Amino acid sequence: MEGESDTWESSMLKAFFEKHPKFRNGLLIFVLFGTCMAIGDGVLTPAISVLSAVSGIRVKISELHENYVVMISCVILVGLFSLQHHGTHRVAFMFAPIVTAWLLCISGIGIYNIFRWNPSIFRALSPLYMFRFLRSTGLEGWVSLGGIVLCITGAETMFADLGHFSPFSIKIAFTFLVYPCLVLAYMGEAAFLSKHHEDIQRSFYKAIPEPVFWPVFIVATCASVVGSQAVISATFSMVSQCCALSCFPRVKIIHTSSQIYGQIYIPEVNWMLMCLCLSVMIGLRDSNMIGHAYGLSVTTVMFVTTCLMSLVIIIVWKQNISISLTFLVFFGSIELLYISASLIKVSEGGWIPLVLSLIFMGIMYVWNYGTLKKHEFDMENRVSVKRILASGPSLGMVRVPGIGLIYTNLVTGVPAVFGHFVTNLPAFHQVLVFVCIKSVQVPHVCQGERFLISRIGPKEYSMFRCIVRYGYKDLQQENYDFENRLVSTIIEYVETEREECALRSEIGSSCEFGISSGENSNNRFPLFVYPNDGNTQSSSDIQAMETERGFLKNSVLRDESLEIMEAKESGVAYILGHSCAKAKISSSLIKKFAINIVYAFLSKNCRDPDVVLNVPHTSLLEVGMIYYV
Repeated sequence: MEGESDTWESSMLKAFFEKHPKFRNGLLIFVLFGTCMAIGDGVLTPAISVLSAVSGIRVKISELHENYVVMISCVILVGLFSLQHHGTHRVAFMFAPIVTAWLLCISGIGIYNIFRWNPSIFRALSPLYMFRFLRSTGLEGWVSLGGIVLCITGAETMFADLGHFSPFSIKIAFTFLVYPCLVLAYMGEAAFLSKHHEDIQRSFYKAIPEPVFWPVFIVATCASVVGSQAVISATFSMVSQCCALSCFPRVKIIHTSSQIYGQIYIPEVNWMLMCLCLSVMIGLRDSNMIGHAYGLSVTTVMFVTTCLMSLVIIIVWKQNISISLTFLVFFGSIELLYISASLIKVSEGGWIPLVLSLIFMGIMYVWNYGTLKKHEFDMENRVSVKRILASGPSLGMVRVPGIGLIYTNLVTGVPAVFGHFVTNLPAFHQVLVFVCIKSVQVPHVCQGERFLISRIGPKEYSMFRCIVRYGYKDLQQENYDFENRLVSTIIEYVETEREECALRSEIGSSCEFGISSGENSNNRFPLFVYPNDGNTQSSSDIQAMETERGFLKNSVLRDESLEIMEAKESGVAYILGHSCAKAKISSSLIKKFAINIVYAFLSKNCRDPDVVLNVPHTSLLEVGMIYYV
């Protein structure tokens, strides 16, 4: 529904959050809490899935000690996390057969148990029995919901693969295969328990017929690995999106498929998840306690998703507020019922997702706050292009041979790092290029569309702005070919500019083009400036620039292309800002701890910008700056 005009409900909701920063900040915290619970799900799902599957071996080998079960589970998990760097696509061809075999196995066993032990169990499909159960058991029935919720958790793992499959395919698979198989499996297990109350602890494996026990055990173990893989991949995707939104420290993101954008691998997150997962498994050694933690984590994620979905219904889908409230009340009340029952188990393992979420949320919030303040500092302290141009062609400093590449996230004005550099060292390169890196959601960007060039100021200033676009599979600045391609593109831009000027001179038209200060009325800089691109200025500005530089007198100026090539031969320097955040003296102790310790630690230990950009260290200049928040 993109492009539709806002309804009064959506406009009112947007205005409310824009007007009240505290509520906007509260919404951010709420979203981060749900996200961190989902990341915690990535820790708990592999642990409970693999441990529950492997523990079934004790049904046949009762003398096997619990320590061996935990050790086997740990070996499987280490192997699972160790293979993540190969990418999902290398082993994905096995996932569908394994999951299909697993669903057919449990549904077949369910049908067998229904007809053997209690055919009348089909009546349990009626929701009437649920109300009778809660009415007759009272408080005990409500407490039992904390365990019953595990019947629905795990099924949502399918939807964690939304980055790999379309919503329609998942709906078809869930409606016609997953849901019927799960219902049959649970009814069969209930039929078995109706005759074997003493086997409630291991009812699943006890209900498996003897001849097919070991094949089902193998399929169950493989299915637990596949389910764990789905959640791990989903965690990678969430962390990647958080990094893009400046809500997570910079990490190394490796895209393992050139066809599917969602298939990524993050080494730091992978090993962190493995260590936490092993810690939970070795520390608890009990699938019941892990189940309590798992249930609370999943139900909380569901509730947060429901609340955010109600906002999407109003703001994005432009639906009536009554529809949103109906959706929120119906699903939210059910999820709150399960959450309230799961909270009873906090002391029995439920504290784990809460602690993990609070730790992750603190890290993410501090990083987002520090990054936001840094961006505000850059915007407030950027140098006006008009001020730079007023200094004359030399920019008020010594211009030395060479090309200076100044990296910035800003698309308007001149970054503060440049002003700080020339203030302390009033000399700079003959050719200045402000480089802004942008990533796009396509595997590759062809070389003809990689660089978007525009000129800043008159010709003799030799100042350019370059937007460099990379696909998520492209290697940034592989070897030193980046320099050659950048210089070639700038020269091509200059030659095209000159040809257009000559053509305009022949027809008696003005040669003014490609000149921009980058500070127009809407505070945006044109991404690509070629001759006659409509990037016009006022007649007074054009006349002033024309008078200053004598643009039409090309005969007295050296060939600009030759100057750029000579500057390239003299050397290329990469200038990066190295900002350090400090809390103000008047700040509270909590803010000082968050900025001076936590944010400083994260900034020091995350991936540096020069590593992310793959800048050659021999040509790197870092300009240190301190900003107070």
